[in-house]
Amino acid sequence: MRWLYGCAVDLAMLTTSIASVPVLAFVLGVVGALLRADLRLPDAVYQATSIYLLLAIGIKGGVALRESDVASVAAPAMMTIALGVLIPIMAFSLLRVMTRLDVTDRGAMAAHYGSTSLVTFTAALVFLDSLGVSYEGFVSTLLAIMEIPGILVGLLLAGSTARHAGRLRETVREILTGRSILLLAGGLVIGFVTGPEGFARVEPFFGAPFTGVLALFLLEMGVLAGRRLGDVRRAGLGLVAFAIGFPVLAGALGVLAGTVVGLSPGGSMVLGVLSASASYIAAPAAVRLALPQANPGLTLTSSLGITFPFNLIVGIPLYWLMADTLAVMIGR
Repeated sequence: MRWLYGCAVDLAMLTTSIASVPVLAFVLGVVGALLRADLRLPDAVYQATSIYLLLAIGIKGGVALRESDVASVAAPAMMTIALGVLIPIMAFSLLRVMTRLDVTDRGAMAAHYGSTSLVTFTAALVFLDSLGVSYEGFVSTLLAIMEIPGILVGLLLAGSTARHAGRLRETVREILTGRSILLLAGGLVIGFVTGPEGFARVEPFFGAPFTGVLALFLLEMGVLAGRRLGDVRRAGLGLVAFAIGFPVLAGALGVLAGTVVGLSPGGSMVLGVLSASASYIAAPAAVRLALPQANPGLTLTSSLGITFPFNLIVGIPLYWLMADTLAVMIGR
């Protein structure tokens, strides 16, 4: 009875959190796109908000990393690398069964789903904060770690290395020097060097306004996702089923892995979100460079048009429920 009561309370909290400003801003963007209203942010504003989010997450993660014990970070980091290798292999294999995609497009899709979504990750942190759930501060380090192996494994599965070794080297450079990795890694270094004292000076800028900036960014994402809803019908039932079912499978694996390595329920949920999310920023650029023959319409329709909205509205609460339930089951 206590467990049932706890689930009822959790579901009530989840319902409240789904109706948050960032998520509703995303829904507004989708509605605006369906009504053909011009709700897109000016390009300069969009670029500024993405830079702000990346740098803010990196700095806050660096501050937390400085205050963390190295031993407590090592196991989650190694598990994150393992997930970054395993998840694209799983995606590649399932796509062979569920769709008629060729090797190149399956590899491109695996690279997208092996990598991560900054915005989904950020929305998960806001979700946990709204519930008052704590999580390890170094989770942004895990975000940076998982960004790279998933893309590289996807390209390997597509067979790009055997034919285009030089192009792969260029792709690796593109990934490492791309905005996402550079700002996240740079922010981590800044936060680690300055520590809590240094962050206190910029906290009024990188702290309180964070959720509002995320809402603006999600408004833009809603417009982009809404414009791809028409492509969903042409994607085929197999791809639609994959874009919804695979995140649940990968998210559950991430939650379980986080629990195994000793992360808190909040930290396990975040690792589940990282495992379940699909990249639509870093991966498309890398895939376009290494696999120019891949169909970007398929990958973006799946990752941005289906998986991203699913994770934002349904997935994030679901992965928290998984993590919380698992913690209760093992008595943590």
